[in-house]
Amino acid sequence: MRSARFRRTRRASAVTLVSALTLTALAACGTSSSSSNNGSGGSEGGGSSDPTAPLDPKTKVTLTIDCMPPAAKAAELKEWKEDVAEFNKTYPNVTIEGRSTPGQCLEPPRFTAMLKAKSQPDVFYTYFTDLPQVLSENGAADITAYVNDKSVPLLKDIDPNVLGSLKQDGKLYGLPTSNYTMGLLVNRKLFTQAGLDPDAPPRTWEEVRAAAKKIAGLGNGVAGFGEYSAGNTGGWHFTAQMYSVGGEVVDASGKKAAFNNELGKQVAKNLHAMRWEDDSMGKTQLLKWGDLQKQIATDKLGMFLAAPDDIAYMVQQLGAKYENFGMGPIPGEKNTLAGGNNYMVKQGISGDKIKAAVAWLNFKNLTVGKGQFDWARTKQDALPVGVPQPNFWLNDSKAKDDAARVANATMPVQNFKSFMDNPVAGKAEPPKAQEVYKVLDNVMSGLLTNKDADIDKLLATAEAQVNQVLATQ
Repeated sequence: MRSARFRRTRRASAVTLVSALTLTALAACGTSSSSSNNGSGGSEGGGSSDPTAPLDPKTKVTLTIDCMPPAAKAAELKEWKEDVAEFNKTYPNVTIEGRSTPGQCLEPPRFTAMLKAKSQPDVFYTYFTDLPQVLSENGAADITAYVNDKSVPLLKDIDPNVLGSLKQDGKLYGLPTSNYTMGLLVNRKLFTQAGLDPDAPPRTWEEVRAAAKKIAGLGNGVAGFGEYSAGNTGGWHFTAQMYSVGGEVVDASGKKAAFNNELGKQVAKNLHAMRWEDDSMGKTQLLKWGDLQKQIATDKLGMFLAAPDDIAYMVQQLGAKYENFGMGPIPGEKNTLAGGNNYMVKQGISGDKIKAAVAWLNFKNLTVGKGQFDWARTKQDALPVGVPQPNFWLNDSKAKDDAARVANATMPVQNFKSFMDNPVAGKAEPPKAQEVYKVLDNVMSGLLTNKDADIDKLLATAEAQVNQVLATQ
């Protein structure tokens, strides 16, 4: 499971190729040359042309697949190899050619260039928000007919809101690997020192403000609450705060800004007051992803909005300890920003390849107790278990996965009880999210760096600019 790296950036630009592994070749850089019209048919090795039929084990195809763990992530790469070997026991003629991308991020311009050049792998990694861009470049195959209760037996137990993020006009273009909703991440040590209950994080923005003042009162450079205001992350979090109080950033038509109103002013005034009246947000501003994580991991920050897997990142990359963190639902609790990651299948590849891709994604990412959900193996490999995501299961699958996650936890899962017991409905990111966030960065930076900020002017200017962005769709 990849870290909670700010999800609007992308995998590292370098592409490393890995030599052949037992039972499967992990080598080539290029995508496979075989194709058929729109990926809707064509057999490469004995398969059925019926898209609803399951993959024939005799079918012989080669798949290039994104985001194989790099050598630096030895445990994750070990598990990838194990999963490929296990998959090949059922489908011995499907060769997986994995692409390793150190750093796991590719800048948006590179992703765009890849789509335009049609150089994406057969099975490529995207974020939920990428669907419009991918479809605008005719990059992904319509896999609706290939995904059913035979090819994905637990399909009925996948949150329909998550699958909905991968659909357009009723057609399915991807399968999820993880999802997230944002909540309030807290430093339990600082909460305790400030006389606050770390098992009961603030549930309203008024409570956040009061708790932030108490934490900042500890002195020694400690901030009570932190926010981003650069690198598009400020706009991302302004959106999350708008959702939390029941607001929108873009209206239902997708063509007009919707934040220059009383709710937008409420969010802006609260942040400005915390920064300048309370002095509870610290003096260093223009922060972006990674800055707040470093602050809270070193006991210099009491709380900030985050996705749950930020905790794993801070432990694995920053040397923090799991027991020092807790999480509650996003304050306000009207809605929260939701997102996630998925794989899409390249448009133009054969029907047999699409079947093989669905079979692999089902085994690796969509089977309770297998692949990424093999929590006993994850624990044995000293990787984090207990982070409350991915969390897209429903019904019996959710019960089974939750039980296995708790049984094999490598962290105190009770620290997330408030977050888990009080789920908040997730809302997708707005259209043209990155461009909208870039504009809203100016609102956040204005609020947090200028004591005399004109809130009405900041919001009005941003509204006009976002309307211009949306007009170019």
